[in-house]
Amino acid sequence: MKSYPLTGLVAATHSPFHADGSLNLAIVEKQAAHLTANRVQFAFVCGSTGESHSLTVEERRALAARWMEVTRGSALKVIVHVGTNCLTDARALAAHAQSVGAAAVSALAPSYFKPRSVPSLVDCCAEIAGGCPDLPFFYYDIPALTGFTLPMPDFLTQARDRIPNLAGIKFTNADLMMFQQTLRFDGGAFSVPWGCDEYLLAALALGATGAVGSSYNFAAPVYHRVIAAFERGDLKAARDAQFQSVQLIALLASRGYMGAAKATMKMLGVDVGPARLPNTNLTAEQQATLQKDLEQLGFFDWVRH
Repeated sequence: MKSYPLTGLVAATHSPFHADGSLNLAIVEKQAAHLTANRVQFAFVCGSTGESHSLTVEERRALAARWMEVTRGSALKVIVHVGTNCLTDARALAAHAQSVGAAAVSALAPSYFKPRSVPSLVDCCAEIAGGCPDLPFFYYDIPALTGFTLPMPDFLTQARDRIPNLAGIKFTNADLMMFQQTLRFDGGAFSVPWGCDEYLLAALALGATGAVGSSYNFAAPVYHRVIAAFERGDLKAARDAQFQSVQLIALLASRGYMGAAKATMKMLGVDVGPARLPNTNLTAEQQATLQKDLEQLGFFDWVRH
């Protein structure tokens, strides 16, 4: 076990592309500055929001290296997601993340040929984590995208001795019962950051101290208010801020979440470009309509410093 508490907001960052879909590394510096300005202390790169499964291995290496160049010497820490269907590639990406100085590594399980049992999942994670023995390793549980669910307390029971650098689980799973069991496993020995932005307040009420999410890129002030209101015991204010999140995510999802989220980043001055297929993008007309809807919702006031 390798202790590495993840607290506060962890932004699952977008992979930036040029208009033609090629990787645009120049934008990373602006992404990092935007997160810092919004008091986000961790960047989670090449994850689901980062369209990792639509990137080549070399693109993922280049993006991780660029994030480390941009953040070196700053307070912003970088966690690199390395999961892929090929465990050899995942292990190599983990080794690369360690070589460029990442703070931690995370990986979801293979999702085409799926691990069907906890021992199989542990074997997969042990293979990946072995590539970065000096870094904290977080398993990334996201059943909606991997297509399978396994009991995470059982995973911790079996993985803790097999994976010396296991630090915890990125819990992107709406099962609040299992979240509590995982969070309290062995007296809270592992870090279990919450991964569903629209349920953050519920997770805080159950003991969450950190959260990883895509909307923290463009709506971090909303979630800072959720956390602050909860901590001072003002549940009405916390609920109101959380409902802003719900309205925002529902609006973006109705347009195609990835393309709409990237369009929103552009509206905030951080042009991360289009999404890659099979994700879809908004037309210029749809972007203009989205901006009007966001204005009507009050979004730009919600995120104003």
